[in-house]
Amino acid sequence: MNVLVTGGAGFIGSNFTRFWRHRHPDHRVVVVDLLTYAGVRASLVDVEKNGVVFVQADICDLDAMQKVLADHEIDTVVHFAAESHNSLAVLDPARFFRTNVLGTQSLLEAARRGGVKRFHHISTCEVYGDLPLDSDESFREDSPYRPRTPYNASKAGADHAVRAYYETWDLPVTITNCSNNYGPYQFPEKVIPLFVTNALDDKPLPLYASTANQREWLHVDDHCRAIEAVLQRGRVGETYNVGSGFEASIEELADMILAALHKPSSLKTIVPDRPGHDRRYLLDTRKIRREVGWSPLVDFPEGVVSTIRWYREHRDWWQPLVGRAPVAEGTAWA
Repeated sequence: MNVLVTGGAGFIGSNFTRFWRHRHPDHRVVVVDLLTYAGVRASLVDVEKNGVVFVQADICDLDAMQKVLADHEIDTVVHFAAESHNSLAVLDPARFFRTNVLGTQSLLEAARRGGVKRFHHISTCEVYGDLPLDSDESFREDSPYRPRTPYNASKAGADHAVRAYYETWDLPVTITNCSNNYGPYQFPEKVIPLFVTNALDDKPLPLYASTANQREWLHVDDHCRAIEAVLQRGRVGETYNVGSGFEASIEELADMILAALHKPSSLKTIVPDRPGHDRRYLLDTRKIRREVGWSPLVDFPEGVVSTIRWYREHRDWWQPLVGRAPVAEGTAWA
């Protein structure tokens, strides 16, 4: 198999590239990444030494994508490339619609022209909207799309484009909608690495005013295993929800991290809510468990502890990135 991983210098993409290289050493793996502020070439150093090919290119460039697919005889595309930071999307929505919608369509067209045998698209639980905090509901694959932010809407648009290429041209696609990921190599603008790196340096942890808002947390290793399972056993044209069932509020998360690092709770600082701040996400994962036999393996508390340990031991990776984040939480809309 010849696999193209888009956005492979990002958080989930780099972890998936490493995972796939380890699990399938006989496969050719090519990474495409534009290396925007959140793309970190250093995340791929080990796998590039082990034969992974890196190409710096924009997924919106149809000619460039066609060339990559042809030059490397790609038969499988795993599409992670996306602008993904909700706070930045509030300030600069156009870049999200360009990359996430138009970029996905450009990549789909290149895949259609190139005769790709499988196009797997990585989406998010956020396309479904949000749930009340006191609800026992969860999102199913057939739940209506009700995105509430520019980022969520751009990912919803990408999902629709993927389905359209399947319905119109029979492009063999699959989609996974995942819950919030965490783990090593995550850019320090996202909440878990932000809290960890700030706590390590005794800096304030910015908690949105709605501190009870909840997220479902999925370790990136479990996500990689789910994608592999869908590629191997999933039905073409289908969508699969990928979640862990582990929920925690933003304040619970901050408390876990501060306790693990033996830091005082006084580091918690309340900042104004982001516009369109979703209350809660939870995915119904019965379909992926039933059809492809996947279930999460990483216990959330243990996963958080191992993630904290990774950031404590890899300051050389994250320290240079701190100043690259384009949004300072709590100041952009104060």
